[in-house]
Amino acid sequence: MSFLPPLSAAAAWLVLIVAALCEIAWAIGLKYSDGFTRLIPSLATLLAMAVSVVLLGWAARTLPIGTAYAVWTGLGAAGTVLLGIVLFGEAATALRLLCVALILGGVLGLKFG
Repeated sequence: MSFLPPLSAAAAWLVLIVAALCEIAWAIGLKYSDGFTRLIPSLATLLAMAVSVVLLGWAARTLPIGTAYAVWTGLGAAGTVLLGIVLFGEAATALRLLCVALILGGVLGLKFG
């Protein structure tokens, strides 16, 4: 990805957060694409996938890969669970919400630890 300029640490974290938002978008897009049988949601999902991975790679040029990948997947997983609850009426049990909080705690630990 030499076409992307080097990032400062702060910018790399911002890019990583946007990458995680794109990961959430493609995960939710999978539901809307109905198994890639609906054209527009399928194309949007594939675009979000590509953008997410490119941004992760860009951020990982500056951040440690273990940290970047764990934060990317953690934010993606937590955001997808929360949107699944809001958009699709998935269960919002205390245990599920506790697990999301634990994931976010781990992400914060990686960022500030």
